Amino acid sequence: MANIQVNKTAHPFDKPRLEALLNRRFFYAPAYEIYGGVAGLYDYGPPGSSLQANIISEWRKHFIIEDHMLELDTTIMTPAPVFETSGHVARFADWMVKDSKTGDVLRADHLVKNVIEARLAGDQEARGLATQPQADDADKKKKKKADKAKKAPVRLSDEEVAEYERILATLDNFSGPELGELCRKYKITNPDTDNEVTEPQEFNLMFASSIGPTGQHPGYLRPETAQSHFLNFSRLLEFNNGRVPFASAQIGRSFRNEISPRAGLLRVREFTMAEIEHYVDPDDKRHEKFHEVRDVALRLLDRNVQSSGRTDVTSMTIGEAVAKGIVANETLGYFLARIYQFLVKIGINPERLRFRQHMSNEMAHYATDCWDAEIHNSTGWTECVGCADRAAYDLTVHSKKTGHPLVVRQALKEPIVTEKEVAEFNKKTFGKTFGKDSAAIQNIVNNLDEPALLKLKGELAQGAATITTSEGKEFKLTPDLLTIERKTFKQSIREYTPNVIEPSFGLGRILYTLLEHSFWSREQDVERGVLSLPAVVAPTKVLIVPLSAKEEFAPLVREVSSKLRKAGVFSRVDDSNTSIGKRYARNDELGTPFGVTLDFASVQNRTMTLRERDTTGQLIGPIDEVIAVVTDLVQGNIDWAEACKKLPAYDGVQAVE
Repeated sequence: MANIQVNKTAHPFDKPRLEALLNRRFFYAPAYEIYGGVAGLYDYGPPGSSLQANIISEWRKHFIIEDHMLELDTTIMTPAPVFETSGHVARFADWMVKDSKTGDVLRADHLVKNVIEARLAGDQEARGLATQPQADDADKKKKKKADKAKKAPVRLSDEEVAEYERILATLDNFSGPELGELCRKYKITNPDTDNEVTEPQEFNLMFASSIGPTGQHPGYLRPETAQSHFLNFSRLLEFNNGRVPFASAQIGRSFRNEISPRAGLLRVREFTMAEIEHYVDPDDKRHEKFHEVRDVALRLLDRNVQSSGRTDVTSMTIGEAVAKGIVANETLGYFLARIYQFLVKIGINPERLRFRQHMSNEMAHYATDCWDAEIHNSTGWTECVGCADRAAYDLTVHSKKTGHPLVVRQALKEPIVTEKEVAEFNKKTFGKTFGKDSAAIQNIVNNLDEPALLKLKGELAQGAATITTSEGKEFKLTPDLLTIERKTFKQSIREYTPNVIEPSFGLGRILYTLLEHSFWSREQDVERGVLSLPAVVAPTKVLIVPLSAKEEFAPLVREVSSKLRKAGVFSRVDDSNTSIGKRYARNDELGTPFGVTLDFASVQNRTMTLRERDTTGQLIGPIDEVIAVVTDLVQGNIDWAEACKKLPAYDGVQAVE
């Protein structure tokens, strides 16, 4: 009974059924629902909050603790000059179109994608290739109603199919005007009204605000947590004893005024991010722990494949990808592998996870290379983690704007000795001779390169030289005003602006795709939904089920609950008066991996049964032994197969005298 084989694919994935479960069990719900709600804003209920907290806890262990990162918690409200300097005010935008008659706003790239995907699906149906999921009577009625409203499927030519597939493969590389051209060329209209749409316009995604009672300081709600890392770089570097490489990390809220949020948690206006900024020497992007992940195999979709109109993934080790130059450097590669390990650990299906490289047009203005961890779900492939090499962009622009040096000063083991030509000005006579033009002339001379200085030195040796300013003014230089000599310099400090590798996680998207990947229905009863969440992230680890509400059970329930709590295992007691089967079914929907049952034999013999969620297999043993086994299961020390060797299978009957 303990080793029952489970068929999780007996029923096709049913999104409405999952959504009904998540709503019924209050994983999350639209915010301000009784006021009508606001698109793109959601509240998490008890199981959703616990699931997110457990994902965050595992993220902190996997990244911050494992790699000794410096954790930050910075403000959400940000003065406007910060985002003006970073480029967000000018560039943090998506392209939108409007319905020409109703004025409804749509995101241009999503409109093109959805319409083309619908046409390709219609073509499959017209060719008789589309597989229809089995439906119960209620679903069949809904389907008939939907079918009446739906247009008849249209078969496309092979050339049209190939062209549409090419567009989808390269869609992220299209500019706004090019998206508009696609809408005209392929007669893409608003699917809700069939009306034409306007030309795409840029829409900045940041929420504008103001700081202070009179609004004298314009500001924004941050669209990412990253900028505060960079502004605190000097303090972080000092905290790290001036040493690079190191990483800072932050988990916090961010805000993006999405154009048309319609995909639940996948596209929201307020969300939790987890971001890492790893600072590295631009001349040495090796990673000291790269050897630990070198053999991790990833499914990669590089920019060259996409540019050719295909979406074929190639599986290769990250070591091979870095060696071939597909992934730019070891540090970027290290984080791609660690991102993969984290997502798989919390329950993402590795077969539905790929890393897609950004193409040239979609690359963020600051990035030199960028890969998205995309997770497949019912809406297609969704970016859930971005991992970019931001080069030195952010630190450079903020330093230039504020005058605060955001640099590393590194003591050299061996001083660098160089010789170069240096101009020496006779300040007393120079100022008298050229007056207010002195500074401009000195600036020109100081900016001359080595060959130009040597030429000037030769001319001065002949008696005089002429300098021309940008305004066209000419000035005569003589040896009494200026001398050029070769000098030796000894450099013992190297000063540089570090580059930044940034993994950025959208935790809401990860949470939702995890729920999709975890959901299935019992083979014998489609109504019995299960969330196969790994114990490491499951909201509740163990359900305690007393068979009776009689007073004699109370001390045992308290004892088991206390012992699990002391072992660090989060448990809940379900002492409702429903049947034990219904109580377990309810908690299967909540993703609770294990359950322990206390019955009359427990009171008499101090034995307890242990149930595993997916197989429904049960084991039995003394209470303390069962607690030890379930603790090992929850902590990941053993799996269910090993648990079955430690405790005997339960045959459904306990001996009671």
